[in-house]
Amino acid sequence: MKRSEREIPKSWVPDRTVWLNVGVPMSLLGLGTFRLRGDETVRLSLEAALENGYRLVDTATVYGNEAAIGSALNTLLPRHGLSRADIFLTSKLSPKDHGKEQAEAACLRSLKELGCDYLDLYLVHWPGTQGWPQDDAGNRERRLRSWRALEKLHDGRKLRAIGVSNYTIRHLEELLAECRVRPSVLQVEFHPELAQSALLSFCRREGIHLQAYSSLGAGHLVDRPEVAKVAMCHGRQPSQVLLRWALQQGVSVIPKSASPSRVAENAQLWTWELSQADMEELNAMDCGKHYCWDPSGVA
Repeated sequence: MKRSEREIPKSWVPDRTVWLNVGVPMSLLGLGTFRLRGDETVRLSLEAALENGYRLVDTATVYGNEAAIGSALNTLLPRHGLSRADIFLTSKLSPKDHGKEQAEAACLRSLKELGCDYLDLYLVHWPGTQGWPQDDAGNRERRLRSWRALEKLHDGRKLRAIGVSNYTIRHLEELLAECRVRPSVLQVEFHPELAQSALLSFCRREGIHLQAYSSLGAGHLVDRPEVAKVAMCHGRQPSQVLLRWALQQGVSVIPKSASPSRVAENAQLWTWELSQADMEELNAMDCGKHYCWDPSGVA
């Protein structure tokens, strides 16, 4: 597919967009929806996101909110003069649904819940299978069978791009050696205390886009003095500094908030930048700290 601005929806800003390895544009800022539950909570968060230029919505089967998101988008998109094509919609395969037939059925259920004909991106959420030991050697074969299902759905244009979440370099190397359709995105925990420089370099070499979740370190990093110092120098919020830190490395972000004002605040990332000294100060925080899940033990 030829890459040109004409292929980007008119409501998008080109320099806030990344092109995936399958020729699909993706917004660099998205709304994360982990733990967003309830129709009204979801609607208010989504409305604030659309009003403030978010054009990506990230969900997952395990979040339990796909139906609420689908219903809210059906109401909100026309209200804001937008269509389905203006929104980059991501969901993820539950760890309990690994396997070719199970994965295909799970993806089709997500499409039904979200009320759409296709997803822009569908990720394998976790390299292991729910209910199986992490060190079980069968994990590798089960996630490969899941990938075969995603490839089939990608061929059938149900999925514009496919990728993975919480994979290590080892998991990616195994997948790249076996796949027919290469992963477009790797979504992982990524913040100054978990900078994952080797993983980021690997993804850059392989043409896989890295997307950050838990950019605020599950909320712990907004109170760190190093972050507060940089924020004060720029007249910004600590959360904005942490999100900008990722963006300046070419990493997209999907901050989540149930507060409409915080959703708006998190979108103020484009008219300023961190200095090299700021980046170095934040990079010095790296200590390999996981606040969410560490996938390194999954066989």
